[in-house]
Amino acid sequence: MLADNVAQQTGQPLIVENRPGVASAMPAFLLQNAEPDGYTLGQGTSGVLRLGYMQRLKWDPLQDLSFIAGISGYLLGVVVRADSPFTSATQLIDWARANPGRLNYGSTGVLTGPHVAMEDIALRLSLRFNHVPYKGSADLMQAVLSGHVMAAADSSGFIPHVEAGKLRLLCTGETSMARFPGVPTLRDLGLPMGQKSRYGLIGPRGMDSQLVERIHEVFKRAMEQTNHLEALARFDQQLIYMSPADYRRFAVGTVASERVLMERLASTSDR
Repeated sequence: MLADNVAQQTGQPLIVENRPGVASAMPAFLLQNAEPDGYTLGQGTSGVLRLGYMQRLKWDPLQDLSFIAGISGYLLGVVVRADSPFTSATQLIDWARANPGRLNYGSTGVLTGPHVAMEDIALRLSLRFNHVPYKGSADLMQAVLSGHVMAAADSSGFIPHVEAGKLRLLCTGETSMARFPGVPTLRDLGLPMGQKSRYGLIGPRGMDSQLVERIHEVFKRAMEQTNHLEALARFDQQLIYMSPADYRRFAVGTVASERVLMERLASTSDR
């Protein structure tokens, strides 16, 4: 949608190339070999900012990328099967506290927003979960529907299954979902957690500041168009706009604030 809107403004086609993998951070790797001329851009997920804690990189996410514009953030939902004995998030948490390490939950992969959010919950509440990563939302939903995992943390893949009565939504992330009134947020449960899955537009290191600003302005107009806002709403997302300076400040703050959590995840993965 953004590409179409930008193409209409500039009169130039934008080719969207999906490159999955590495907690949705593959575009950041590809940008390391791209020219800083504005012709190669990427989607920057929060997973990009966590890479340095989990693997040795030859580049620095903060120093070797250009931050152009913040766009939105994926929502979070924790679901169980409709016939699960857990009818509330509180019941799930209480069971996990009484049974350390026995609650197995699935996510869409290591270091994705849902995974990080669940481990943040565990850290704040002194719980221990058993994490089972899947390759994507489709595999994850099949796993929880078939009972291979007791719960699942996902962005939007659970929505049709909850609406069909096959899954039960226990809680959402930072904000509530209009289509599921009455479902508590993490803040409602006493967990003052922010958005873990923001994303925006990034480019290679060394882009001229005036070029960054020109691209930012084009994408800002594109993301504010009605069709893009409606597309976000279909996934219960909101526009979370950030200027280049704000996006960089967000990136720096995220890397600093998640240090303890990332180091815990790294030590867990080493065992």
